[in-house]
Amino acid sequence: MSRIVVIDDDPAIRTVIQRALQHQGHEVALASDGEEGLEQIAQIQPALIICDWMMPGVDGLEVCRRVRADPNLSTTFFVLLTSRVGVDDRIQGLNTGADDFLSKPIEVAELQARVRAGLRLHQLSRDLQVQKQLLEAELAEAAAYVQALLPQPLRGEVSIDARFVPSRQLGGDCFDYFWLDPDYLVLHLLDVSGHGLGAALPSILVLNLLRSHSLPNINFYQPNDVLQGLNDTFQMSNQNEKYFTIWYGVYNRVKRQLTYATAGHPPAVLIEPPCLAASPSVQRLRTPSLPIGMLPEVTFTSDRCYIPENSTLYIFSDGIYELNPALKTSWGLDAFIETLTQSEAAYGDKALDHMLERVQGCNGAAAFNDDVSLLRVHFS
Repeated sequence: MSRIVVIDDDPAIRTVIQRALQHQGHEVALASDGEEGLEQIAQIQPALIICDWMMPGVDGLEVCRRVRADPNLSTTFFVLLTSRVGVDDRIQGLNTGADDFLSKPIEVAELQARVRAGLRLHQLSRDLQVQKQLLEAELAEAAAYVQALLPQPLRGEVSIDARFVPSRQLGGDCFDYFWLDPDYLVLHLLDVSGHGLGAALPSILVLNLLRSHSLPNINFYQPNDVLQGLNDTFQMSNQNEKYFTIWYGVYNRVKRQLTYATAGHPPAVLIEPPCLAASPSVQRLRTPSLPIGMLPEVTFTSDRCYIPENSTLYIFSDGIYELNPALKTSWGLDAFIETLTQSEAAYGDKALDHMLERVQGCNGAAAFNDDVSLLRVHFS
């Protein structure tokens, strides 16, 4: 049994519709004008509404507008009852939010058939809404799981803070940092092609493999060896055509030496403190290579640099500077690095939040078009 509200200022029409629908086993509430009908609708939350178009006061189009403005009635099927037969009239009704029309005088068989069809569509919409809510709940749970996997801020002679902003509930960015032993710190950030669940799953898999040192016959102190092992394991032909970029580094705290390798990833940015009145020194740390998984025969190389005291390293994904092309802004890697250097000088350990605000301002919206990850590593 479904709940139906019938709104019409003609008592004879109300009676005809009521009897026809009750004969089908439905619960029918009647209203003689738009205001009374809206009260009935708010109280009953019906599956279907049949409403006369032409009524004094609140007419059928206004009732339809108010129904469509209520999220609780998003699946309610709305039928306009009218003697109008013009195409323009029907277009106006559809644009207002009506789902179907019944012509006067009413044919009972047609009325019952249209109600059956409307209730089927209502039930289908309800089922889809429930499935959507279940899916959103599962995605939210998965997103919480991914967030829980990401490392907590690190404090000490090396301090690390990070920000992760997926473009959807789930994203393809992932990062980690941990001590291989008391003297060697691993830092890495990867970006899987695509978005959503399909990108999140391989990024989590790679994170867990690196965190647990599960790649066989790999020297995790040598970044190029790690990338070689990842490339051998994650060929895109075996990974649903997914590939990923990565920046991987190992910091020796005794020698203050950072060894790093990249695979198609943006450079990390090392900002050294200024000497006297000089400007800060900025280095871009990157080694040339294709992303992981694109080709099996790829050679990866490592490079190294000395880390002066009070230096700061930024590692990030390209989503933070590749903004919406429709905006036609000049923002890009060079402009981002320049702004990043200025932000570090002005805000220090508050630079991460400042940079995200700047990027969102350049993007013209709070949401990003791609996943965004940003790490700030400060070396005392």
